[in-house]
Amino acid sequence: MPVAPLAPDLAAWLRLSLTNGLNGEAFRKLLVTFGGPEQILGASRTALTAVVSGKLADAILDGDLYGDLAAVEAWLADSNNHVVTLADGEYPQALLQTPDPPPLIYVKGRLDLLNAPSLAVVGSRNATAQGKLTAESFSTALSNAGLAIVSGMALGIDAAAHQGGLAGLSSTVAIVGTGLDKVYPARNRDLAHAIAGRGAIVSEFALGTPPVAANFPRRNRLISGMTRGCLVVEAALSSGSLITARLSNELGKDVFAIPGSIHSTLSKGCHVLIKQGAKLVDDAADILSELRLPPLSAGHAGATKADPAPSSHPLLAHMAFDPCDIDTLAGRAGLPVHEVSAALIQLELEGAVAGLPGGLWQRVA
Repeated sequence: MPVAPLAPDLAAWLRLSLTNGLNGEAFRKLLVTFGGPEQILGASRTALTAVVSGKLADAILDGDLYGDLAAVEAWLADSNNHVVTLADGEYPQALLQTPDPPPLIYVKGRLDLLNAPSLAVVGSRNATAQGKLTAESFSTALSNAGLAIVSGMALGIDAAAHQGGLAGLSSTVAIVGTGLDKVYPARNRDLAHAIAGRGAIVSEFALGTPPVAANFPRRNRLISGMTRGCLVVEAALSSGSLITARLSNELGKDVFAIPGSIHSTLSKGCHVLIKQGAKLVDDAADILSELRLPPLSAGHAGATKADPAPSSHPLLAHMAFDPCDIDTLAGRAGLPVHEVSAALIQLELEGAVAGLPGGLWQRVA
């Protein structure tokens, strides 16, 4: 089946966006000066160099982008794929209030979610079992309360947040740091397919863009820019999720953080945020109240917190929610190590505890 050609206006937007060296700031300056992409491409070199460098003017006028445009044409043959520009009504209006809105974005999935009320839920890639459970349960509750859940589709907290958003009524938006013809990380392929079918995946990066480290902070500014606030579930002091929280704060948006153990490195980032003024929350209702949103209905109220695991095994009395090794547990319980090891395996099958790297175990609410 032949691929439909791009509309001239969209082709002009794409040609400029794919021009090597033309960043968002320069693109927007050209739009202000000339009025639109077709007018920019039709301008003389002299007129262009009044706004951008001569090298960039040459790239705009002489760039050979046939292959890139053909790839986009083929990608757009799927009715679930979209390119949304600054001139389109579907463009996320919240991004227009940020310092660096991308001239265009690629979208796979539901366009209506781009302007839906939403909340960012972010955190550590190396999350604990408890952290992932918390992120998922909060996200389900908030999704049921009318907030689309926005995150970065990384492993750990991001993935759990997306799963929770999908389980609720308002779905989820994944903002990624690659082209939308790639899935990163590959372990999230099934999750990406689910989001594309029932939510939306968004990127400002051209098709074919690989997962480059510099792209992810740029992705984070879109996560903060599109949402009403940011919830951080677990974060070490070096976590990239703190970038999202900082950007949200700079935009005057609410930042929420879930506290944890003072002994856990994955709680340090949340505790720093709280010291800096982030709102401590231990229930989704706290966030809804702060955002002046209606409380959850009775049918969804139970989703705000996970119920304690039903197991009554006596070993649980000696386990806190901090990670602990088997030898310490054996000492606390006064049991041989082999009995503790067997009990932990049974408790893991019941979902009451989770094994962590380094031979550690943690109780799971």
